[in-house]
Amino acid sequence: MDGKPGLRERKKQRTREALSEAAITLFLRHGFAAVSVAQVAEAAEVSKRTLFAYFPSKEDLVAHRLADHETDAARAVRARPPRSAPVAALREHVLRGLRERATATGLDDRPDVRALYRMILDTPSLAARMERFRTGAERALADALRETAAVPEPTARLAAAQIVAVQWALARENAERLAYGESADDRYPGAVAAAEQAFALLENGLRRLPRARGRRRGRTG
Repeated sequence: MDGKPGLRERKKQRTREALSEAAITLFLRHGFAAVSVAQVAEAAEVSKRTLFAYFPSKEDLVAHRLADHETDAARAVRARPPRSAPVAALREHVLRGLRERATATGLDDRPDVRALYRMILDTPSLAARMERFRTGAERALADALRETAAVPEPTARLAAAQIVAVQWALARENAERLAYGESADDRYPGAVAAAEQAFALLENGLRRLPRARGRRRGRTG
């Protein structure tokens, strides 16, 4: 097997994308609270039952737009060169995201993304739903630290919580600034300075975190 999703899974993924995009279009046009699940289903030309089979809540329809970013930090740690420090790899991952104006860094000022930031920040239930991403990101990063650097479970969990909290705070500040008018280019120098300062603090506090061992690819234990 080559690891690629099968036809059925690809079809499900396309359906998820279509439902999420239809919902976000309506939410941005009319307001999150003003749009019902029934209206989303009608716009997407599916039944409410089908919609709920893919997304248990309205908030999940929006969260899907950012779902791929939940394990970004874990992937950066797993992909780092042998014997390199996890925090250094994450620092470079964040700085690269800022340079590329990645949505997950909060520094994407395309009009639709800026509107999405604003909607999430202004809607308590959506902001709360985003916290589940934070929990998932912490868990994935802790697993990556344990599996690639032999970090003990308590240390991995606590380190992941610190790292994800820093990334979350940096991205939120950028998103807030862009949501209410600042351009990505204007924010970029300040975003880089904030990231550099944050990772300097992390590196000072987590300097004893083991580096990557020489390891076999594909091993998880």
